[in-house]
Formats: sequence, structure tokens, C-alpha cells
Amino acid sequence: MTQWKYITAANLTVAKIIIVGDLVDSIRIFKHYVRTPFILLGICEFIIMSLSISASAYIIFQQDSQQFSSYFDSSLVSALIYAFVMSLSMIAIGLYQASLREGMLGFLLRLSAALFFGTVILSLIFYIFPSLFLGRGVLLLAEVITFIGIALIRNIIYFSGSTIFKKRILVLGAGKRAASITELRRKSDQVGFTIVGYIHVRGEKNVVDDEKVIHLNSSLLDYCIDNNIDEIVLAINDRRKTLPISELLDCKMSGVDMVDVLQFFERETSKIKLDHLHPSYLLFSDGFQQGIARQNIKRLFDIVISGLFLLVTWPIMAVTALLIMLESGFKQPVLYRQVRVGEDGKPFQVLKFRSMRTDAEKDGKAQWAVENDSRVTKVGRFIRKVRIDELPQIFNVFKGDMSFVGPRPERPEFVGELSDKIPYFSERHRIKPGITGWAQLSYPYGSSEKDSLEKLQYDLYYVKNHSLFLDFLILLQTVEVILFSKGAR
Repeated sequence: MTQWKYITAANLTVAKIIIVGDLVDSIRIFKHYVRTPFILLGICEFIIMSLSISASAYIIFQQDSQQFSSYFDSSLVSALIYAFVMSLSMIAIGLYQASLREGMLGFLLRLSAALFFGTVILSLIFYIFPSLFLGRGVLLLAEVITFIGIALIRNIIYFSGSTIFKKRILVLGAGKRAASITELRRKSDQVGFTIVGYIHVRGEKNVVDDEKVIHLNSSLLDYCIDNNIDEIVLAINDRRKTLPISELLDCKMSGVDMVDVLQFFERETSKIKLDHLHPSYLLFSDGFQQGIARQNIKRLFDIVISGLFLLVTWPIMAVTALLIMLESGFKQPVLYRQVRVGEDGKPFQVLKFRSMRTDAEKDGKAQWAVENDSRVTKVGRFIRKVRIDELPQIFNVFKGDMSFVGPRPERPEFVGELSDKIPYFSERHRIKPGITGWAQLSYPYGSSEKDSLEKLQYDLYYVKNHSLFLDFLILLQTVEVILFSKGAR
């Protein structure tokens, strides 16, 4: 779909009109930014998966057109279920994340894993509902067609470096605030946009590389029209003195989108940049909403999800408890209780499987866990790697101390220290802590003040934009963390 994007305000009779695709904007679904390229990619791949059933049936029944016609009519619902399950499996394996950086080989391995887990789920569905069964031959061939079709479309659109779905960004400013955008250097960081350049602002010292700085010889609007600019990011150090309101208004009225650099980072990185954060953003931006209805729905979601997880994982928990007792002795505790800070700063006791020696903190001083920590037991090293040690926290969720999804609960000793050193750190306690969360998915295990600062940026994003939709996405992507042991220590 195309639209008339830019019309100069000076003279409609000589207006310069540029036709551009209106496919590059991010869409906010329940306040969480979802990039349009991934939505379109998901729709396209859903169609490929749905059609792969028909293509598979045609190949198998090509000698008998009547049998193919009968099968085609009866398999429409099953084809949609197949595509839906495989799409969820791909989300869970991380195939719709901008942070996918393993290249084509890594993508193919993840796609194979997604098809395998999708097949396991489909087998369960077909066992419960035999009438939906597609047939082994059709299902196997459909997965081969799905694999080839998705691999081809990803190679053409995503890995070829195509800019079809990328928004053309112009940054207003070339100083310190603008230079922070240059941190997004990797291809995977810029999957949704292309930086055209940084406009020099009078009175501001340039920090960006000179080759990327633009010195305008015409109006800002003319430059936007001539270079097909979709959006201007406002990244001036001091807006009160140097913000060109009149020129920006011309651009806005002519169809060029405007976004603050803080909102830009929130949208593109799904975190709130602390070094750009100011109180007015927290006061006047949308989000940070609470309410009785929201809290009750969230509580119901926690109870249902926790109940399902408990039904599935209780055998794993029983085996884990036995292994801990066999390694450490039957007189040693299986569970580890530790005071953590919960909602509104209230302390509670978190439950975990004991993964360290009982004298891990014999001096009574709280310590960060580090990589290859010598205090971790053999069984503990494994259960920490696959996150089994977190499972007893399900009982914390039932009790109401925790939510299934939320910021990681920290120890009071660390909270007091970090709150004094990191601004806005206490804001992460506005909601219940969680077993899994946005920061846990987006950043490796934190074992320092610097890591805590980085993770706080993701926690604030979740506190600002949390919803059942985002919780569901986090639950799906937690599968990827467990399978690939991301961020565990």
C-alpha cells in the first residue's frame, strides 16, 4: 500500500509529492512496540505454513484429484492450527526477535528446533482431537516445504540487507545526545530503520563523526522531501535555545513524523535510556498505569499459568530434590530461603532449589554470583543453567508475593546500595517481582552495579508498558532462554 506522504506547504500548485510505502512504522499492541516488518514477516510465513499443507497434499494425492479435493476441504481447520502452532513455536525459539545475530546457519538451527517442538505440540493436539489429524506423510512433507519456504523468504528479505521495510531516520542534532544513537551499530540493532545523517545545530558541539554530519544548505523540509525522510529524531542537547520550532512544524504538517530521542530508544531497543531520562518523561508519557481491574486480571493470569507450570514440572521438581539430597546428604536442606524486596519495597522470603553450598555466605555478607562460582554445587550448576532452581518460586506466586512475569527480586542489601547510586532504581518495585521478566530475557545475568543499571532500563520499560500481551510474549521467549541457557550462572 502506498500513500501521498509529503506535500510542501509553500505552494500546492508546485508541490513535490513523493510516493513511499506506509509499511515501516512500529505498531503499539497494548503499549508494547512491535515492529511492522516482523508483523508482515509473520503474516507472510503464516500463509506459507498454511499453504504448505495443501501443497503437500497435492503432491501426495496428485494422481487422485477427487481424493485431493476431499482432503483439501476437510483439512482447512487443521492447516490453520498447524500454522498457528508453528508460529508460536518460532516466537518461542526467538525467530521474531531483532536481536537474532547467529547468521543464516544459526537461523536454520533455530528453525529446525521450532519445527521439532511444533511437531511435538501438534502430536498432542492430534492425540486429543483425532479428527484434526493431517496424516504422517502430509505433515512431514508440509514441514519440509515450510522449512524451505521460510528459509528462502528470510534469506531474501532479512539476511540480504534489504531496506524495503526500513524507516529512513534523520537525527536533529550531532552532539552528545545524538551520538548515543551511534551505539546501535550492528545490523540487528538497525533492523527497523536506517540513519540518513545527523543535522548540525548552530551552537552545539559536534560529537558524531564529521562524515555523518549534515550541514543544511536548504530548508529542513526540502531536505526531508529530497531524501525521502520518514521520521526526525529530536536529539538536541539544549532544546530551549536551539530547537527550530517553525521548521519542525513545517515538516510535521507535511507528513514527517517526530519522535524524541528517549522515545526512539524505547521503541527500537525496548528499554528506557537512563542517561536521557528526565522526570517530565515519567510524568507526561503514557504508561505506568495501575488499577484494581488490571491487578485482578494479572493475579488470575498468574494463578492459571503457575497452576499449569506446576502440573507440568512437578516430576522435574521431585527429581531435582532427590539429586540435591543425594549430592549433599539427606540432612541438608533442599530449598533455599532468602529475603528479597517485593512490591512497594516490602520484604518476603523467596524459595529456590539450593544450588550452592550451605556455607556459601558463612561470613554473613551478601555476595554477587559470578561466572564459574566455586560455591555452586555440581547439581546446582546444572539446575541454574536450565533455570530449574527457579521453579519453587511458583509457590511464591500462589502466595501472592511474586508474579509470574516481572522484574527480578533483589536482596535488601543490594537494593539499598543500588538505590543510592542509580537514579530511579526504586521505581522497579512499583509492581510485583517475577520468576521471569523482560530484563532477564533482554540482558545477561547481572553481577555488578553496571549490570544492574543496564537491567534497570529494561525493568522500567516493563513497569511502564506491562500488559497481558507483553507477559505472554515474555513467557514464550522464556522457552528460548531455557533451551539455549542464555544468561544463566
